This record gives sequence, structure tokens and C-alpha cells, in this order.
Amino acid sequence: MPAGVQNSSGPEQASPARDGDVRRCRPVAVWSALAVILATVATLLPFTAPRVADLLLGAPPAGRDLDFSTEIVDRDGRLLRPYATPDGRWRLKARVADVDPRFFPVLYAYEDRRYLSHGGVDIRALVRACGQFLAHLRIVSGASTLTMQVARLLEPRTERTLAAKARQALRAIQLEAALSKDEILSLYLSLAPYGGNLEGIRAASLAYFGKEPRRLSLSEIALLVALPQSPEARRPDRSAATARRARDRVLDRIAAQGIVAPEDIARAREAPVSPARIAMPVLAPHAADAAAAEKNRRPRLTIDATLQKSLQDLARERARQQGADISVAILAADHVSGEILAHVGSADYFDVRRSGQVDMTNAVRSPGSTLKPFIYGLGFEDGFLHPETLVEDRPRRYGSYAPENFDLSFQGTVSVRKALQLSLNVPAVAVLDRVGPNRLTARLAHAGGALVLPPGEIPGLAMGLGGVGIRLADLVTLYGGLARGGLSVPLAIRADATEERAPRRLLDPVASWYVGNVLLGTPPPENASGGRIAFKTGTSYGYRDAWALGFDGKRVIGVWVGRPDGAPVAGMTGRNAAAPILFDAFARLGKPLVPLAAAPKGALFATQARLPGPLQRFGSLPGAAGGLPLKILFPPHGARLDVGAGEGASDRLALKYAGGVKPVTILMDGRPLPTAGQRRTVLVPKPGPGFVRFTVMDATGASDSVVVRLP
Repeated sequence: MPAGVQNSSGPEQASPARDGDVRRCRPVAVWSALAVILATVATLLPFTAPRVADLLLGAPPAGRDLDFSTEIVDRDGRLLRPYATPDGRWRLKARVADVDPRFFPVLYAYEDRRYLSHGGVDIRALVRACGQFLAHLRIVSGASTLTMQVARLLEPRTERTLAAKARQALRAIQLEAALSKDEILSLYLSLAPYGGNLEGIRAASLAYFGKEPRRLSLSEIALLVALPQSPEARRPDRSAATARRARDRVLDRIAAQGIVAPEDIARAREAPVSPARIAMPVLAPHAADAAAAEKNRRPRLTIDATLQKSLQDLARERARQQGADISVAILAADHVSGEILAHVGSADYFDVRRSGQVDMTNAVRSPGSTLKPFIYGLGFEDGFLHPETLVEDRPRRYGSYAPENFDLSFQGTVSVRKALQLSLNVPAVAVLDRVGPNRLTARLAHAGGALVLPPGEIPGLAMGLGGVGIRLADLVTLYGGLARGGLSVPLAIRADATEERAPRRLLDPVASWYVGNVLLGTPPPENASGGRIAFKTGTSYGYRDAWALGFDGKRVIGVWVGRPDGAPVAGMTGRNAAAPILFDAFARLGKPLVPLAAAPKGALFATQARLPGPLQRFGSLPGAAGGLPLKILFPPHGARLDVGAGEGASDRLALKYAGGVKPVTILMDGRPLPTAGQRRTVLVPKPGPGFVRFTVMDATGASDSVVVRLP
């Protein structure tokens, strides 16, 4: 009950009345008599009294235009972060269903025993109050109902006059006629004062107990019932002793009425009252800030609050271990739907030294080696590479550019599988030279991973080792595409969004499966189990950015570690700084890891010695033997072929090529086809409708590919 309003359930301690007190109490007696008359009218003429009140006061305020706090909630409606109202108040909307059901019997017993049966004004309480006043010539108990308190909260007034009291009674009658009991009670739960800038039971429960009021102890219930009667005097963060005495008076009342077992009362009395006030929850603050900028008062995000808190704690802990200026960003998503499950933009939102309010999931940083899987993926897609193909890791120069490995050593001849798992630089640049930097850039951009080049620069070979910019959010999108069979889905964080997000092609299914299978075998960090997560690390030039991205069959997680200002951190690598966080993040998902998808149709399982000749080794350049470069002349790339159907139609297609060094292998969607002799025009089996890729590969490893469409 608002400050200074007596409850209707029993006497409060008061000092003997003096003459002045009697004179000051006479208006209360008059108001009580008037209220009795109004209540009687409301009881005898339930349809007439509200209309009379409407004529006298106008329509009642129903609380529909109140300014409540903006609340950002997670996928299940759990609070992520509230925002104070423009006047600085925590006013969180509450419904009866939001509160522990054991709260209400205690509230009724202490504040308004007949709340569920009266029409806004309690006649019996009024008669009793008037009788006690006449007998003692002082106020022994009041007669304010919960509905009258709501009326006062909706129309705050400082004066305590006969007119003000009569107005509250009339408004209470109007509210009872216009709203249901639960709606009135919800207004009380949303507006009751609890001290300072706290309004409503949810704000109080979060500030004093650190939790929503859905599950409360009896001690907590009694304190929340007692506080609104005198919120400033009883608030526990100012005087825990006063708050405890107020709580105990509520416990005495319900004990006398027998609505709670004596042993429960005894336990509630022993419970301490904490003098601390707890900060409001701040989960996914960067995402919440973006959502709060919209007009929606309760935007729902795809984030899982439990996982979000766990990963925020993980980022904070690991950043402190790394150093005072280090920040950590983590982004977790369901790669099947594209929904973001956790968004950790920095190690600590309120840490100024770590630039906590900068969202590093959207910052453009150098990706290091994290683009290598896509380079090899295009090589797999084009049909000139297989995970068991041998590549050369030896010194090599491209004009003035001579790539080196991270440890400045060379491994010699290795398989593509080992080259990617060890993140060797020289083989990756050689494959990128064959794939083409422009093609890689265009493919990644199409799939949702736009690369940012320095002003005036064009895509070059250095981009394969991190000479380009990209966001963590885009890398998570791309790695999610690897996990879901080569189709990336744009990330989404608004659970209430309605726009469709069509998948985008990143790689063909076989190529993406090859990449995932290789990354599944990457050696894990110390004290971690391997073979369960497909992952890749990366370290940018000068130790400025450390990355780790990984996925299982359901989720994809990306981790960035570094200084937000871009300063180097000596010795910080993706493997020692980011990979352990990635594995811990997967361990905190709270759900078993999901195996990767099975190999798609067309995947080739073979040792290096049993691969088709051109796939056994990579490293020669087109035309290295002095002949013409290998080129498919027909069909042209991107053509739509009308090959006919029905009786008499041919079941073969003509494929014509020129150049290259014999023998030449022809592949259709990555599968070798038998060829008769070494003719330059070959009849190949007509595939089914849709898109099909033809690849020709010569003895040196040179290749050319086209994609055509058949009706």
C-alpha cells in the first residue's frame, strides 16, 4: 500500500490521541462515512454507481498509456535486459501469471481480505474503521482496498483530503466495473512502489533478490507485501533491520490467520534480509541496445538466456587471464535455422579499458587463416583437388610475393588434408592462385561473407593468409554454410521477425563435406577431445587477432580474441588464445554434440594411390608442358541446354575441349567418367534435370570447369 495508507486487515500501533489529533481525524471520519455511502450504493446499485462516477469524474484511467520499461527478452520470453523509463524508473510490467501463486493469499490477508468479493470499496472494513474511530477518537485501522490503492497509483496525488479519498473510492468503483480482478491486480503488481526508483514487484524482486518473482520463498513474499506500505523507510538497501521488522509483522499477521504452517513461519523468520541491491540483468547488451532502438517495448530475440550468461561469464574470465586490454567476442548460432543463440560482443560491456561497448562481432578485422577452408573447398568443387591429393609445401614465388609458413619452415610433400589441418600457407596460396582471388571474393560475398579490402586494392593472393577484412558474424555465417552442406543461411537475431531468409550457395555438397571432414581431424588444443568438432583457427599478421571457428551437426560458434584498438599482442595465436575458448563454449551448450552429416552422394573415398591420375598430385600450372591451356569449348559456362526428351531423344551429351596434356580425365559433378580414347569431343551420359558441373583435368593437374543447366 502506498506510504501512509493503513491496511484494512487489523490494527497498527499508534500513540494516544491528543486534541489536535482528534480534530485532524474528524475529516477522516467524514470521508469514511461518505465512503460507506458510496460503497453501499455500489453494492445495491452495481450498474448505476459506475455511471454516476463517470459523470462526476470522467472515464477512469486504465493504465494503458503508462510508460513502462523497455524489456528485451530471449527466445522463451526470459528477461535479457530492461531499460529504465525516461524519468529513470524501473517499471516492469507484471501479470498475475508472472508471480508466485503463494504471494496472493499473503497479500490478501495483509492488505485486503475481501478483494475477490468487494466492488472496489469494502463496506465491512469501512464500518469497522468508523466504529474504531468513534470508540478511540483516533485512527485504529484504515479501509483502503487494493483497488483504491491502484486508483491512487494511476492518479498520484500528494494531498490527503476528504475530496482525494472520495475520488479514490469513486475511481475504485469505476475500475471494478471496467476491468477484471486479475487486470486490477496486474496494475498493482506493476505500479506498487518498492523504494527508490523501483516500481512493481518484478523490479523489486530483481533488485532485492536477483530473480524474477515466479518462485519466491515465504520470507521474500512477506517482504514484498510489506514494502509498498512505506517503501522509503523499509527498503532493505537502506535499513535491513527496518525491512526485517516489517517482514515479520506480515508473518505475524498470516500466522494469526492460520494460512501458513507454523514451521514455515519459523523458517521465514530466520531468513536474513540482505542489505544489498542487485544490478538489473544485462545479457547480450550489444544486441539489446540495437533492439531497444526500435519502438517495440518487448522485442524478443533468438538468444538463449542461459547460454548467453554462460558464454558472457566465459568471455569475461578468459579476457582477464589474457591481459588488462584484451577483449573476447563469441557468437553462437544454430546453422540449420541461422538463429543466433548467444551474442557476446565484448568481454565486459562496462569495462572502458577493454572498450566494452564496442561490438567486436561486427568489427572488421583480419581473418588470418580462417579463409583457407573455402579456398580448398573451391578446389574440391572444381574437381582438381581431393583431401588425399598431394601438394608441395616448398618455397615458391609469385612475382614479388613469396608466401611463408607461420613457423618459417616447410613440410615438403603433404596431403591436402594435412596442409589444411596444419594451416600451411604455401599450399593454400598455390590453390588460391588456381581458383582465383576474384572468384573466392565473389563466392564468399554471395554466401554472406563480404570481404573488405584496403582502399584502392583488388583481390590478390595475400587475402588467403588474412590480407583482407571480415566480421566475426560473417565468418560464422560462412562456417555455418560448410556445416549445412554448402548452403549458408543469413544469421537472424529477432525471433519476432517475419522476413524470409533464403539459403545461399557457398559450395557444392561434396566439396563442403570434404572440408568439414578434414577440419574434424584438426588436432585439438591441450586438454580437449578431438574428432567431435570441425574447427579452424587463425592468427592475423602481427598477432593482432586470434580466431577459432567450429561446428558440429547443429551449431556453429565463432571466437575472436584481441585488443579492440588493433594493437599487437605478443605470442597471441588462434590456437593458444581462441581455440580453448571455442571448445569451452561447445562444452557449455548444455546439450550433446551432434555428429556431422553423412557423406553426400558423389563423395570419393580412396587413398592417394587409388585416386584418378590428375587427382593424385597438385602443383603444376596450366600449359606447363608447353602446350595450349586446357579449355572446355562446349558447352559454354552458364548455358541452358535443351537436349530434348521422349522417344528418339539422345541419352548422351557432347563435350568438347581443347589443349592440355594427355591423358585427360572428365568429371561430372566430381565423379570421373569413362572416356573412349583421347578424342577432343566426348559423348557423356546425359544427367537428370537441374544444374551439372563438367570438369576436364589433364596429366599436369590443369583443369577447366563449366556449369550448365538442363531442363
